[in-house]
Amino acid sequence: KSAIIAALIGSAAAFAPAQTGRAATAVSETKADLEVLAKKLNPVLGFYDPLNLAEAEFWGESNEATIGFLRHAEIKHGRIAMFAFVGYIAHANGFKFPWAMQMDGTPFPDANGNPPALWDSVSDDAKWQIFSLIGFLEFWSELSTPNHKHYMRGGKPGDYPDFTSGMEGIPHPVPFNFYDPFKFSKNMSEEKKESRLRAEINNGRAAQLGILGFLSAQCAEGSVPLLTGVVPHYDGEPMAPFVTNYMGEAFGMQ
Repeated sequence: KSAIIAALIGSAAAFAPAQTGRAATAVSETKADLEVLAKKLNPVLGFYDPLNLAEAEFWGESNEATIGFLRHAEIKHGRIAMFAFVGYIAHANGFKFPWAMQMDGTPFPDANGNPPALWDSVSDDAKWQIFSLIGFLEFWSELSTPNHKHYMRGGKPGDYPDFTSGMEGIPHPVPFNFYDPFKFSKNMSEEKKESRLRAEINNGRAAQLGILGFLSAQCAEGSVPLLTGVVPHYDGEPMAPFVTNYMGEAFGMQ
């Protein structure tokens, strides 16, 4: 559930990191580029855009900026969904860290293989720590500097800026970057990188269907016939970050 929320948290751009070794490259995609990409991603389905979003201009921005936004959103949602899908399977099978989850010795919850119920059992303090980290990562991902163009301003969709330490960045050393911390892709060919990016998009799309399928089967029994009897029923609200409706309480809602 936290993985779904992570994709929805907004952010703002600010810091201007110092120059790093990765140069910014302007990338302005058009509908024609999407049609070519679609054929590479799925030759059978090809380009499918029933809502005609590829010709839209959100918030008065250009079509190229809108396409950059949509491409980045899909890649990011796909990545979060892959985390969610793998995490769901791990928790459904009882995998958890053996050490205490909290300073008071509280262990990681189990919830008998019911991942949404497991999330409900996590304390609000722990959830706020998770959301704070998500908020920072979102904030950093929106950076637009001479060395890292924003995805709506000619930057590469899905590209995450390097962490920068010092006066113009994070005020402490950061030994690893969020993307490729061990530099495995340093000597990878551009063709190989492009192939892996296409695989990431396809895997992300499949993961989005997978995690929503799990949650649908739990909340509306019989909605996913293949999962009937495989996943346990869940009576809670899978899209709510907290068990207590803090915002609703102000309006008399529970």
